[in-house]
Amino acid sequence: MNDTVTNKENSISIAQLFDYLEKYLAHRLSKELAQEPLRVPKLDLLKNQSYLAKFINEKKLTDEEILLVLLALVPNVYPNALSGVVADFLPKGGDFPEFGGTKGKNHRGILPTGETALYLLAGNDIEKRLESLELVTTKSELFKAGILYLEAVPKGEPPMSGKLQMDVEYVAKLISGVVLKPHLGPNFPATPIETRLEWDDLILNQRTLEEIKELETWLKYNSVLMDEWNMKDKIKPGFRVMFYGPPGTGKTLTASLLGKYTGKDVYRIDLSVVVSKYIGETEKNLSSLFDKATNKNWILFFDEADAIFGKRTNVRDAHDKYANQEVSYLLQRIEAHPGLVILASNFKNNIDAAFTRRFQSIIEFELPSYKERLRLWQNNFPAKVPLQKSISLEDLAKKYALTGANIVNIVQYACLKTIAAKKKEIQQSYVLEGIKKELLKEGKTAAI
Repeated sequence: MNDTVTNKENSISIAQLFDYLEKYLAHRLSKELAQEPLRVPKLDLLKNQSYLAKFINEKKLTDEEILLVLLALVPNVYPNALSGVVADFLPKGGDFPEFGGTKGKNHRGILPTGETALYLLAGNDIEKRLESLELVTTKSELFKAGILYLEAVPKGEPPMSGKLQMDVEYVAKLISGVVLKPHLGPNFPATPIETRLEWDDLILNQRTLEEIKELETWLKYNSVLMDEWNMKDKIKPGFRVMFYGPPGTGKTLTASLLGKYTGKDVYRIDLSVVVSKYIGETEKNLSSLFDKATNKNWILFFDEADAIFGKRTNVRDAHDKYANQEVSYLLQRIEAHPGLVILASNFKNNIDAAFTRRFQSIIEFELPSYKERLRLWQNNFPAKVPLQKSISLEDLAKKYALTGANIVNIVQYACLKTIAAKKKEIQQSYVLEGIKKELLKEGKTAAI
């Protein structure tokens, strides 16, 4: 199959796949209702030029898994596909419980359920239904990876009566090749973080850089260690690390660079917001995040970890009770997560020692030294615009104990002032004004 797919090729090929599903369903209904032999239609995936067929080939799906994917996807493209086939066999209407399926609030066609999947794969053959049930509940990688899932049902209802759903990101990917990313919201309290910067832009002391390198090594080679070296039974899955140090010292940038250089998405969760806005609902709001992160191999960056992992106190009210429950739930999910989890805090002493013992690594991000501040000043001014001769970067680095984030803000301020004033050189006065603004912002004063 070609790597590039035109819209026309994709639409024609998807139509062929759904035609296969409709024919298969018609043959299944003929067998069960008219006692005719099951005639399985042929499916040639090698000639099929669609994102969906590419996915099927890459995942090496079985015939049964192909049917499950098509069944979950079809309401998104052909709302009448299932009801149209069923109507051909029940022209006068009537109840058909063996087929399963349900109606939506807005969707007018049949929404497939787990029962629909069992009927499609096995009809009323009990032995085959049990085999298909095992495929859906435990065996198929599609369900293990969260690509397909059964929607939860009301208490007392059979689990297989839940709607057969496909992850919304895969719906878009398989239909049109578009890669969607989840958005920040009450049910997904995280935002993706990226950077255009490189490792050379991360200016830290050598010890910290070496500890960060260990994380990059784990991200690149953990699968070899666990699978090829067969260490799954001896080593817990995942890697848990704590970043601590003053704001602006490179914690978020480090997380972004780790994702950039290992090809993994990084999602930032501000725990102070989660705790303040959704008190008592942390479990619900973080559940979908962890589920997605597990299936997609994301790096999770929990910022403001003090908000939930601070030193514990006795339970005095409902707020404390919820807080303890939230901590327990979050610890449970963090320890079970097979990927990299980073917790960031401004102060190590703010985090309860009972929690820090669970981390494999604790990395300090110190305030930059004179040499590091000098490099930050040198690296952040634009190369194409000269500095006023009175500006001494050495003096700035010696005199002002600023973080990398402070220096970036000051450079931005001075550059914008220079542009607005139509100056050909970056003025010393603008730089000093920027320094004063940063210091005042943090409640500091200094002779400028």
